[in-house]
Amino acid sequence: MRKAIMSAQAAAVGPYSHGIDTGELLFLSGQTPIDNQTGKIVQGDITAQTQQCFKNLFGVLKSAGLEEGDVIKVNVFLTDMADFEAMNAVYEQQFSQPYPARTTIGVASLPLGATIEIEMIAAVNL
Repeated sequence: MRKAIMSAQAAAVGPYSHGIDTGELLFLSGQTPIDNQTGKIVQGDITAQTQQCFKNLFGVLKSAGLEEGDVIKVNVFLTDMADFEAMNAVYEQQFSQPYPARTTIGVASLPLGATIEIEMIAAVNL
């Protein structure tokens, strides 16, 4: 049985759940750098926007009773691959070794004009 997870820390800009818990895995929907207080993309460079994505995602993890160490896979989408190094510096601070598996993909555009979107998969019973 699957269970929808919603979090006050994350925004949904469409008809989807912030996460789906399958009992073994938690699939987190991609989060853009939306500030939930304003409903708008945070101002600032890729560092600030990456930090906001993680704040949103970790809020969903917390709502499911999980934490950063439960994350096993991360997908990062960037509209400008020149931002890779700065994103990577923020990313490295979010996790400890062994780091989750990760894919980073350059894309043409993202919802609401975001420059980054991050999605995750976490193990429920690590």
